[in-house]
Amino acid sequence: MSDACCADQTAAAEVDDNDVTSIWGVREIRAGLVAGTLLLAAFLLGLGGQDGWALGLNVAALMVGASTFVPETMQKLARGKIGVGTLMTIAAVGAVILGEFAEAATLAFLYSLSEGLEEYSLAKTRGGLRALLSLVPDKATVRRAGIERVIDPADLAVGDTMLVKPGERLATDGAIRVGRTTLDVSAITGESIPVEAGPGTPVYAGSINGTGALEVEVTTTSENNSLARIVHIVEAEQSRKGATQRLADRVAKPLVPAIMIVATLIAVIGSLLGDPGLWIQRALVVLVAASPCALAISVPVSVVSAIGAASRFGVLIKGGAALEALGAIRIIALDKTGTLTANTPTVVAVATTAGHTREHVLAVAAALEARSEHPLARAILSAVDTVPDAADVQAVPGAGLIGNVEGRPVRLGRPGWITAGYLVHQVQQMQEAGATAVLVEEDGTVVGAIAVRDELRPEAHAVVAELHRQGYTVTMLTGDNAATAHAVAAQAGITDVHAELRPEDKSTLVAALRTKTPTAMVGDGVNDAPALATADLGIAMGAMGSDVALETADVALMGTDLRALPQAFAHARRARRIMLQNVGLSLTLIAILIPLAVAGVLGLAAVVLIHELAEVVVIANGVRAGRTTNLHTTSPATSTSSPQQAMAR
Repeated sequence: MSDACCADQTAAAEVDDNDVTSIWGVREIRAGLVAGTLLLAAFLLGLGGQDGWALGLNVAALMVGASTFVPETMQKLARGKIGVGTLMTIAAVGAVILGEFAEAATLAFLYSLSEGLEEYSLAKTRGGLRALLSLVPDKATVRRAGIERVIDPADLAVGDTMLVKPGERLATDGAIRVGRTTLDVSAITGESIPVEAGPGTPVYAGSINGTGALEVEVTTTSENNSLARIVHIVEAEQSRKGATQRLADRVAKPLVPAIMIVATLIAVIGSLLGDPGLWIQRALVVLVAASPCALAISVPVSVVSAIGAASRFGVLIKGGAALEALGAIRIIALDKTGTLTANTPTVVAVATTAGHTREHVLAVAAALEARSEHPLARAILSAVDTVPDAADVQAVPGAGLIGNVEGRPVRLGRPGWITAGYLVHQVQQMQEAGATAVLVEEDGTVVGAIAVRDELRPEAHAVVAELHRQGYTVTMLTGDNAATAHAVAAQAGITDVHAELRPEDKSTLVAALRTKTPTAMVGDGVNDAPALATADLGIAMGAMGSDVALETADVALMGTDLRALPQAFAHARRARRIMLQNVGLSLTLIAILIPLAVAGVLGLAAVVLIHELAEVVVIANGVRAGRTTNLHTTSPATSTSSPQQAMAR
């Protein structure tokens, strides 16, 4: 992991995900903590005048910390691969040559901890992918040669007839041949409102069948179904991210060989032209002068400070690479459901016919919905104070509910199954505004229509406006239908909208955006995992997000307040500027010290002193990355047009 520019995942592969159940399961973390304990003990003994014991503990701390990266660095050097681990090794060797064992041990301590945190993040990501597989049932019912049998989903073959009972999950992708129902496809599309499905409708693994019994013709095997493709996409994109160079790696690649070449040339040419002892000593001074001690310390300090500060305002950043990426983003792709919206469908409008009130229509609907587990039922029930009794309630798969309320026959269901009659115009307006319309019929006559929609978060419009003000390009990706998507996007102030997307579609779109400029994806569900992994940076809505989204993402908003999003971007941009300042200062220092060392102006003692002073400066500058101000300046107001106003126009 230390040499990201090497583009291999050897270190990552060496970690058994089953062993990494907690942060203490990572070897680098354990070694770093041991090294830190030894360093602290050495410091205290040094204060007490026990210099011998302090030296011994510093050496022990160096050996423990260096064991996490030096062996791997040497192996990669033998293969001609250079990265930040090489820089750290040179810095440690230079400090040891000068007798600065405490400095070398400190470098090893900081670096082992930073590498351990990154490895833990990757291990958790791989573990999070297993949660996807739990969405597939452990058995499936098929009819073969007229005989029903229960088999393992892995044994399903294309062309099989799969029998799916109400409430069951689909074991693989297929197409309905017999039956009508509503399907909860939130695992695939992320949308909270179930969709109607009947003969000919394609269905996907992980979807939950509603109230109708289905016969489904299998169209893909378990290895190639929707959920399997999500896992494959995420794994491939995580590997791509693991090979991405970090800031320090990009500096290391040209710097390390240049330092070695310069020092060697000084020693060889100087020895040929003059006193070999003198020029070998100067070459050693050059090697130490070029040792990037300040860079090695300042970047981790900046990262730790910035990540710690971000956690205080509810943003979890998974490592230095994620922090750097967060500060470089220019395009932000937002998921709709659960990100821009609260993922809680609510009643936004009620239309009634003459002689009937809003309260009466809702009460009749609630009486039937009290016997239903449909997400729309929860929305309607939450809109009434008291629920009348209903009798003989029955579900009509793919259509709605029938029953008796106060002795009168009533029906509740979708337009088409119930004729809208005088409310046809109002129903059309509801659908154009992105709401799901439910009709209520009493004694054979329609009495009202109820609009249910997953509403925009109250702060979403202001957050989008703030992101635009900061110069970001904002786009919305959703699996929902185009009408709902454009209605919600208009409220949020987003003009670039992509609707009716499956997980792989989102991933493809994000990949296309990424070719133009650094792109972040913000999502909350399983269906967002491929796009979160494909983006340069994945951001999960933490408190309400799925485990898969949290583990796949590089950054997590631990609360549900979107106003943390622009604050996180601003914080990361500032931290990235500080890191670049420290890198620039470190490189400038090296550029100045090398010619002075070659000329003999500076000896070993002077070089060490200058390095120590520089480290103090860059550390102090890095600590500034931990300072934050409350950037929740956006008001929670939404757009001026309410859902009810949109439907009334």
